[in-house]
Amino acid sequence: MPEPNNAALVTGARGFVGRHLVPALEGAGVAVRLASRNASDEAEERRWVRCDLGDRDSIAKAMDGCRAAYYLVHGMQERGDYAARERVYAENFCAAAAACGLERIVFLGGVAPQGTMSKHLQSRVHTGEILRQGQVPTVELRSAMVVGRGSASWNIVRDLAKRLPVMVLPRWLEHRSWPVDITDVVFALVSALHMPLTESACYDLPGPERLTHRQLLERVSAIMGRQPLMIGVPLVTPVLSSVWIGLVTRASWTLARELVAGLASDLEPTGPLFWNACERQPISLEDAARRAILDERFEENPSPATTDELRKIGVAAKSWWTTPSAAEGSDG
Repeated sequence: MPEPNNAALVTGARGFVGRHLVPALEGAGVAVRLASRNASDEAEERRWVRCDLGDRDSIAKAMDGCRAAYYLVHGMQERGDYAARERVYAENFCAAAAACGLERIVFLGGVAPQGTMSKHLQSRVHTGEILRQGQVPTVELRSAMVVGRGSASWNIVRDLAKRLPVMVLPRWLEHRSWPVDITDVVFALVSALHMPLTESACYDLPGPERLTHRQLLERVSAIMGRQPLMIGVPLVTPVLSSVWIGLVTRASWTLARELVAGLASDLEPTGPLFWNACERQPISLEDAARRAILDERFEENPSPATTDELRKIGVAAKSWWTTPSAAEGSDG
């Protein structure tokens, strides 16, 4: 049952991460309030509220009575200058959260690359900076590719691994990142709601292994029982790669272009690691990929088995920060 005065607003509740987060929050006893620009579509469920991030009054009404809020939205697939809109949205969110007296904001962003940042990653980093500079303490979690059914990046990898007998590999596939499973991300998001916090903080959220994107494709192909021929072609540009990905996978060309641009340099964790603050070892790529593939039998929401696990993860994440042993362990 939800605990008194323990309500959290979840923006982006219809998205990939939001759909996985909600069962975990419910497992942790959080009264979840789901934000939507078109809440009337969900009129049968009272927990849905209208929230237009371009309208501060709308945000404030959605936040009224909440203790915390999750910022899980991004406009990468929207038309026009989405980066400029995201700055305005983040500023509006900060102002409304302060006016409503929220205790905490939790934001899931992207890893800051060591080289030139793509427009998408730059927008993610700037959004985090705006939120952390606001009056309400904010926990920013930064991850690279999240593995799970519904993740745009994972869908591209999965489709390439399944559909192509031969892969033409451009040079940018030799860059590295740390893919992380969605259940590990959810654990961190629920933990961020309960961990002690006196000021804003930022943590990297890497998976257990550092892999090139080529290695990632090879490993996922092997899990699916395939051994595609891989041929390195250094002259294939990110733009041509985007067209190729758009033709072969379920991703639109616009989405593929943004994601490929973000792979132009290594995505390495550079700040404090969230996993150093709690006792959780991220699950392996193989386990994460197998779960994502099994979940494809279900239309949108996580499978019943995954949903049950997410609820347990919510309980575990909260317990880590609310039991005496956890408090003692976090000091080390």
